[in-house]
Amino acid sequence: MTIEDIGPKPHAFDIETATRKNENYRTTVWTGKYLQVTLMSIEPGSSIGLEKHPDTDQFLRIDAGEGKCVMGDSEDDLDFEQAVSDGWSIQVPAGKWHDVINTGDEPLRLYTIYAPVHHAQGIIHKTAEDSERDEENGVDVPPEWTVQPDSSSEDEHA
Repeated sequence: MTIEDIGPKPHAFDIETATRKNENYRTTVWTGKYLQVTLMSIEPGSSIGLEKHPDTDQFLRIDAGEGKCVMGDSEDDLDFEQAVSDGWSIQVPAGKWHDVINTGDEPLRLYTIYAPVHHAQGIIHKTAEDSERDEENGVDVPPEWTVQPDSSSEDEHA
């Protein structure tokens, strides 16, 4: 199943099937003016990576696999911890450090919704390393036509 990110146009697709079939670390499937939908696949023993989005609320839903979600006010104080699996959702408030770790023996398949838009339209990252490289090189940036916060705060990664 291939889904093309057509930008801020009406769109509908079977998100559960698309999420379960996604083999990329991140696949951006819809970019609107105010929010964005991406599919993710996290290998056993790996994680999304501890990070904080100062101006971005995030919603994640697990569609396959088992994991653990951690959150907190600092990277050294992750006082929220929850086991998650198929059907669970995770809500990350802007400004919270967070990570989702695959604790199972199969890929953890999930989708995430960012508000505001967080990634380049249609970008696909096969691996977490590809994602980090594109972010560092300024390739993975939201389109100019999206509404972004006035804040100059940058995302942080542990």
